[in-house]
Amino acid sequence: MARKKNRVDLDRDNGIAPGLVAKTKKRLVVASGRSHPELAKQVAEHLGTELAPTEHRTFASGEIYTRFEVSIRGCDVFVVQSFGPPVNEWLMELLIMLDALKRASAKRITVVAPYFPYSRQDKKGRGREPISARLVADLLKTAGADRIMSVDLHAAQIQGFFDGPVDHLFAKPVLLEHFEQGLSDEDRETLTVVSPDMGRVRVADTWSDSLGAPLAIIHKRRDPKVANQVSVHEIVGDVQGRTCLLVDDMIDTGGTIQKAAQALKASGARKVIVAATHAIFSDPATERLQDAAIDQVVVTDTVPIAADRRFDRLTVLPIAPLLARAIHEVFEDGSVTSMFGGDA
Repeated sequence: MARKKNRVDLDRDNGIAPGLVAKTKKRLVVASGRSHPELAKQVAEHLGTELAPTEHRTFASGEIYTRFEVSIRGCDVFVVQSFGPPVNEWLMELLIMLDALKRASAKRITVVAPYFPYSRQDKKGRGREPISARLVADLLKTAGADRIMSVDLHAAQIQGFFDGPVDHLFAKPVLLEHFEQGLSDEDRETLTVVSPDMGRVRVADTWSDSLGAPLAIIHKRRDPKVANQVSVHEIVGDVQGRTCLLVDDMIDTGGTIQKAAQALKASGARKVIVAATHAIFSDPATERLQDAAIDQVVVTDTVPIAADRRFDRLTVLPIAPLLARAIHEVFEDGSVTSMFGGDA
């Protein structure tokens, strides 16, 4: 008893609150759902660790079960779950994983969702519509997520939907490095960066600055009552005899990209290269992206791409090194913003 009293007195003498010092240290744990296990494994390898052993089941009734096979009490857990099809199943699995982690006393839970689900439903376009991106953020928070990490959100305001830190990463450095090393001299001399619509102008403008190339914009109009239908109206900027680099955040059915490429070739473009972060590739995207107007497609692997959806002109770049670096910065209380020159 006397020793404990002396320790408390010593703490007070040094202006420190009386208490005990824990011998435990921070522990980084990477866990994975079943949506994109290859990506999660690559992230863990880049961090120098392994995935947490986890049991996943889907019962005959369709209900999902998850159990972590090792203790994660007091751990800083990063749950990697991307959202290719079936989106709703992977979302439910993630929510169940978060609940399991919360009840297992994880210290902090970060959702690493390279592609954020329902991100295109970020506002009301017409009356009586949902804002589903906000709903997903609320679900993640309620299930137990303390933090979210995602790549190239469809709209930056989605960050404000989550009541906690959001690390908004950009795939641009990964894609940019590929083009800086892979473009021919002729392509560099004739390069024009093209925004496929008005909503992506700001992103395309940053590409234009980085590559030292002029900017062109495609004006398009959608029918709000018909999904995935696009009509191209006009091109703002000179593309005659140019190598056009079409930059977008995602490719879903490929309709926007196909019509944009056709419009560019009809206006005299020499070559059309497509760069996008998220390769959703819903049918009939693979067929559309092999259109004669498209010379090359470059994407990242934020979403798993099945073998039957790959084709000769497709290049897939790994996103795991970027995610691993961001996770390391968060775990070490470093700066994610510094990874992108202060833009994140």
